[in-house]
Amino acid sequence: MSDFLSRACDLVLPRAAGVAVCFVTDAEIARLNHAFRGKSGPTDVLSFRGEQRGGDIAISPATARRNARKLGRGVHQELRVLILHGVLHLAGYDHETDTGQMDRREQRLRRELGIA
Repeated sequence: MSDFLSRACDLVLPRAAGVAVCFVTDAEIARLNHAFRGKSGPTDVLSFRGEQRGGDIAISPATARRNARKLGRGVHQELRVLILHGVLHLAGYDHETDTGQMDRREQRLRRELGIA
């Protein structure tokens, strides 16, 4: 996964100060989701931007596993999707407020990174 993270960062955050991915339990990601977004329950991925174009990405493997099953893809592929999604958030993209820019960029990058 670290090679994939490096490739994604090279494409999206080429001058990033550093990006860390932390795998957490559903309970921990639900706590973070509530504390930072005011939303209840677990989510699959959260991103926390750092001060110098880097940051941290929290991923719940349990939620990723459930999503992968639901979407008909492997867990490793789903984790790569979530890493890329998190990196895009670190770059400032926000699918909740934009008009599809993040989704279009994510789809192009998925193809480029072989996770389409």
